Amino acid sequence: QAQLVESGGGLAQVGGSLRLSCVGSGRSFSTLNMAWFRQGPGKEREFVAAISRDGFRDLYPDSMRGRFTISRDNDNDKVTVDLQMNDLKFADTAVYYCAAGAAMMLLGDRPQNYYIWGQGTEVTVSS
Repeated sequence: QAQLVESGGGLAQVGGSLRLSCVGSGRSFSTLNMAWFRQGPGKEREFVAAISRDGFRDLYPDSMRGRFTISRDNDNDKVTVDLQMNDLKFADTAVYYCAAGAAMMLLGDRPQNYYIWGQGTEVTVSS
């Protein structure tokens, strides 16, 4: 059974950093584009970053470009996708979800572009 498992969430200070990790197993995730989304309290799910299956292309919303970096490591048996988050802000408090979707030429920034989701890892930014 294909699954994604996130880790690395927790408590961070404003201006600090966190590194989230997502491990895929149960199928060949190396053929899929991968992404991170987040959902804050009372908010809709929001696009954070995406990376192509070969790791050569990435995509960020303007609000996160330069602060967040997505990367991936394709192994034969599993794929790891990391999200390095720097200069954290209160607004970054959310549950962060890893997702996988079809390897389209254009990286998707909508939840509908992905069909395998992890359970999420919670990030809280405080002063």
